[in-house]
Amino acid sequence: MNSKTTIYYNPSCSKSRATLELLTEKDERLDIVNYLDTPPDYETLKTLLDLLKIEPRELMRKGESLYQSLNLDDISLSEDDLIKAMLENPILIERPIVVKKGRAIIARPPMSVIDIL
Repeated sequence: MNSKTTIYYNPSCSKSRATLELLTEKDERLDIVNYLDTPPDYETLKTLLDLLKIEPRELMRKGESLYQSLNLDDISLSEDDLIKAMLENPILIERPIVVKKGRAIIARPPMSVIDIL
């Protein structure tokens, strides 16, 4: 039996829905996390960043008006400042994130999820 695959997703996002559909078609055992209702905690977010091998700002949705209004493009902000902003405002977290067997990917485009299955 295949190991469980976790998807951090927003049901109102077409990319999230398409990725979930792909995972379902592949018969993945899924742990579906609607991260707006159940935001990751600090340790989970740090782990996701480590698995993705990216910096916090790279995980942020820069097109969100909240990104601009919170001045999150300020280069003086620390990694912890950016993580705290995502924890307090999970809408800022890029989606969907898929995790399987110690690997993670931001599934944009959705077909890229195939790379970690």
